[in-house]
Amino acid sequence: MIWSLIVGGVIGAIAGAITSKGASMGIIANVVAGLIGSWLGQALFGSWGPALAGMAIIPSIVGAVILVAVVSFFFGRNK
Repeated sequence: MIWSLIVGGVIGAIAGAITSKGASMGIIANVVAGLIGSWLGQALFGSWGPALAGMAIIPSIVGAVILVAVVSFFFGRNK
């Protein structure tokens, strides 16, 4: 379970870096985005490619990027 949280955090951090939202997301948000994004990506794109901690890496990152982009669109801060 701890391994899944670590991998989810890394996936969330990668998604935040790709979408330029990584600086505004905290550690917990990265983990949540990584875990939910992993589920979303594997549900949409399947479980292909290399896997780590039960998560297919490439679909998980794509799902997390989609999740972060959608959430930041609806809940993003206006500067």
